[in-house]
Amino acid sequence: MTCRAIVLAGAAILAATGASPASAQTFKTYACADGTQFIAGFFQYDKRAHLQIDGKAVALTRGIALSGARYRGAGIVLTIGKAGTAIRRGKRPASACSVQ
Repeated sequence: MTCRAIVLAGAAILAATGASPASAQTFKTYACADGTQFIAGFFQYDKRAHLQIDGKAVALTRGIALSGARYRGAGIVLTIGKAGTAIRRGKRPASACSVQ
């Protein structure tokens, strides 16, 4: 199979499923009250939240939340809900964050 055929096959699969590369992922940049800044990536077929924080890439596993979403890993807890977004790092208190 040639490279062109592979590209056309991939495009056909995306068209058949109704998925588009642009809608398959979401990236958001956050700024928090304590000065923390991070980028969060969410992918269609991955239940984890992928963060770029402090110059490191961290994958947070989705946990149980009463409402909204809660992700944790590597000493970080990210909570996203109707009331807003908050991040807690280590033993520090949670800090409110907003999308930039």
